[in-house]
Amino acid sequence: MRRLLPVLALLPLLLVPGTARAAGTAYAPLDRPGPVLTVPAADLRRSLVCTGDLRARTPVLLVPGTTLTPAQFSWNYARAFRAQGRPFCTVALPRQATGDVQVAGQYVVNAIRTMHARAGRRIDVVGHSQGGMVPRWALRFWPDTRAMVDDLVGLAPSNHGTVVAAPVCVTTCPVAFRQQVAGSRFLAALNSRAETFAGIDYTQVSSRYDEVVVPNLDPATGSSALRVGPGRPRNVGTQQVCPLDAADHLALGTYDPVGYALTLDALDHPGPADPSRVPASVCTQLLAPGVDPATFAADEAALLASLASGVAGAPLSTTEPPLARYVFASGR
Repeated sequence: MRRLLPVLALLPLLLVPGTARAAGTAYAPLDRPGPVLTVPAADLRRSLVCTGDLRARTPVLLVPGTTLTPAQFSWNYARAFRAQGRPFCTVALPRQATGDVQVAGQYVVNAIRTMHARAGRRIDVVGHSQGGMVPRWALRFWPDTRAMVDDLVGLAPSNHGTVVAAPVCVTTCPVAFRQQVAGSRFLAALNSRAETFAGIDYTQVSSRYDEVVVPNLDPATGSSALRVGPGRPRNVGTQQVCPLDAADHLALGTYDPVGYALTLDALDHPGPADPSRVPASVCTQLLAPGVDPATFAADEAALLASLASGVAGAPLSTTEPPLARYVFASGR
């Protein structure tokens, strides 16, 4: 409960009413080339930081969640990947991923293209919360990126937003929060025509104790699940592997050993993660590999501080941002 209280205190800000999609909206064809990136090239370059030789083995792009920075991975996944000799990159989304997710998507497009060019092969992508969802915006509206990605692993991804709503955004709310509520125009566009694409393995990991992306009681039908399209998706709940796993939203994207085990299984095998391959010993672990028990309390405190600073510095809006012209069949 000590760990959950700061998150629960901020929860009403995260769960805001969305805007329903307009009936009859025609979205862009799946194969239409993506638009030119409008974010300054210098900003895109600075946002991507890589570790290790990207040509040595398949590199992984780590994408942080809303209100967070790549530092959320520095004390868990990054440590574990360094120990394995696994090359990886992190991408910093603008305003700690609290601004327009359409803009954040351009940073991910650039990251995928840059890593693919440097590696000379398909890359893997692992993201938490918005970070698990926003790569799908890149794949949906920039089709060239689809041939550059092998695996997409979403940890508590907000693929269909959240149905929990609170009347706290009658006036203003952070932009990205509005876009991630079930029924938003953004989510309707994201999931238009297809949710998955051929040649990509999708592993969507959820927990029934997620208090932000709701509902996820059933991993097959919950908010994180992917179902439509020619890709290879697998929706798995951590409790399917370890019935007593108690991961909440932040834990699943940082230190939960079950989420980590499923991620590694997806990265190291053809196809999406297979829960049957995860050893039972994972259920006896308290922390994922890479997490130092001696610094865990301080690392978690820094994570919560980052979340709070992200909320405090978030751009506010009274309405959901308009969708870009390239989203629609009639515009570019």
